Amino acid sequence: MVRAVGVHGIGQQYAGERQLHATWYPALADGLTRAGAPDLAEGDLHCAFYGDLFRAPGRTLAVQDPPLDASDVAEGLESDLLLALWAEAARTDDAVLAPDARTLARTPRTVQRALNALSRSRFFAGVALRALVADLKQVRAYLTDPAVHAAVQQRLADRITPDTRILVAHSLGTVVAYEALCAHPEWPVRTLVTLGSPLGIHGLVFERLRVPGGRPGDWPGSVERWTNIADEGDVVALTKDLRPLFGDRVESRLVRNGARAHDATRYLNTPQAGRAVDDGRQSG
Repeated sequence: MVRAVGVHGIGQQYAGERQLHATWYPALADGLTRAGAPDLAEGDLHCAFYGDLFRAPGRTLAVQDPPLDASDVAEGLESDLLLALWAEAARTDDAVLAPDARTLARTPRTVQRALNALSRSRFFAGVALRALVADLKQVRAYLTDPAVHAAVQQRLADRITPDTRILVAHSLGTVVAYEALCAHPEWPVRTLVTLGSPLGIHGLVFERLRVPGGRPGDWPGSVERWTNIADEGDVVALTKDLRPLFGDRVESRLVRNGARAHDATRYLNTPQAGRAVDDGRQSG
């Protein structure tokens, strides 16, 4: 049995392992069908879940994002990442007014302008501004808080078994998976599939990657095959081609996911994702 483990991204604090499996498995199964590959047994896909680590504690009457706004965007990584997303959204969406030289100073007014601009983009359609701010805080917490980082890494480690050959990771989950593989070259994982990855964002993500005994850009552990899949309109996957940073062995694929460019299921049901997973089964 060749087992695959899925690693989710940000914004999943109100989900769970079984909920993710219920959406990821059929999407990946459809991707395999599109690739003309055999089905994946439902029990051969497991989801590592860490979203609850970002769920606000305490007793509430309704499950909802905390009422965050522009004033809650912290100076530094959070505001810098927000401006990078704004610039990329403007590059790929005519409806988004581009930032100019006057917006280079990180001020509360600039942050509000960035949030307003992103609210008009196709990419963030339907995303509440408070949810976007919460997502920025999740990225910062994982990249800069040692306790959060260790807890997330442990959740993935708990899902790895001697049969695990494939990691399929989305969004921030690609950072989690890459770092875990670098830290555990003894793992039996041989295939890495990254979807909508922010790994290549210079100055904000790439340089912060934790690579024990190495440096960002090193090949991830014992992986034999790495396929990176990105949508041209995916603002989170700001750097679509990871080869200049991680080496020519990375197989880069571009897909079209429509208006929901960053959606995990739209990545998973592509023939490119199905083919990458099937190749991993064959080599496993």
